[in-house]
Amino acid sequence: MQRRVTAGVRAGTGLAGAVLLFATACSSGEDGDGATVAGKGDANAPQVTVNPGNGDGKARPEAGVVVTASGGTLEQVTLTRKGKPVEGALSADKTSWRSRTLRPSSQYRVDAVAKSPKGKTTTVSSTFSTLKPASKLEITDVTPNQNEKVGVGMPIQVTFNRAVGDRKAVERALEVRSTKPATGAWYWVSDTQVIFRTKNGQYWQPNQSVTFKARLAGVKAGKRTYGVADTTRKFRIGNAHIITASTKTHRLTVKSNGKKVKSWGISAGRGGRVVNGVDTFLTTSGVHLTMGKENPAIMTSEWMGVKPDDKKNGGYKEVIPFAVRISNSGEYIHSMASTTWAQGRQNVSHGCLNSPPSAAQWFYNWSYRGDVVVITGSKRKLAWDNGWSYFQMPWSKWVKGSALDRTVTTG
Repeated sequence: MQRRVTAGVRAGTGLAGAVLLFATACSSGEDGDGATVAGKGDANAPQVTVNPGNGDGKARPEAGVVVTASGGTLEQVTLTRKGKPVEGALSADKTSWRSRTLRPSSQYRVDAVAKSPKGKTTTVSSTFSTLKPASKLEITDVTPNQNEKVGVGMPIQVTFNRAVGDRKAVERALEVRSTKPATGAWYWVSDTQVIFRTKNGQYWQPNQSVTFKARLAGVKAGKRTYGVADTTRKFRIGNAHIITASTKTHRLTVKSNGKKVKSWGISAGRGGRVVNGVDTFLTTSGVHLTMGKENPAIMTSEWMGVKPDDKKNGGYKEVIPFAVRISNSGEYIHSMASTTWAQGRQNVSHGCLNSPPSAAQWFYNWSYRGDVVVITGSKRKLAWDNGWSYFQMPWSKWVKGSALDRTVTTG
């Protein structure tokens, strides 16, 4: 039977152009593996196989769809879900087409057309459903926020709703793209969180856009556990804010895109409270990142088990304006009017960088999350997992924390 069929390109098929064909509608059926096969009845027509074929709701999402042609080349492949095209890629010789992973618990339709060297065509269609997962893997949080302007040290932090069993499969689904190239790597800090940062000393280039994509739909993350949706997060890198401070010179300097903007005297941690060999009242030395802002911040000694009114043991509770957090151990760059006499001369704080009120307010308004703050002069070293201090870990060790043990180029 002859019928007129328009064979063209649908979005995501990887084919170019459109042609008008006279198609031979050949017989089709199921093979032993459950695939749909068309073209067996005509030796001059190409044979087309679609896997999965017409199905009963048990197609594996991670396997995707594979369409192959023998005795000819694929002219058109269209995979749709709810009428919308699903992306895929055509092989260089145009004899096979493979889709991306599929959403669980979803219905799909495949339409394909192949053509033989003699001009005969075979058409085939297949409809099937993917299996229903026992458990769903979802992203519960991504930092930074959508369209947020951040500093050049900003990490991408991805948190999942459950433990990830197959880290390799999930990490393969994570993409980072930037308008200016960078080298970075993922590091699994736990079964439920993975973090991307750039190479030590090579921060994001300033004033550009970065896009994070998690192509999780259909990724098998564990036993009967699948990703059910993709996630996209776009953010902007602002000017290169690099802040340096010394607990010995009692000075803080701010640079933007390599040019000095401002400098002021500070008063850092005085020391004197040693717990398990660590002086908790010393400011930590190392590469910090600004993590957030509080105005005001309530700072209290309760975190160290000392009641605020226990002055003998260093108790305190203060309301601090214009505070920018730089670690999880209570370190901030903040305003402190009561210690201006010591700023630039002496360390009297509990670990924060006390600053003049005007300078602290200016910094609070000027800084982004993810700005780089390099502190020197203290014998207390910043731990790599104290806040966002990921640049404290050697690069080679960070890369080993990738499930794929590899670096990523974002350009």
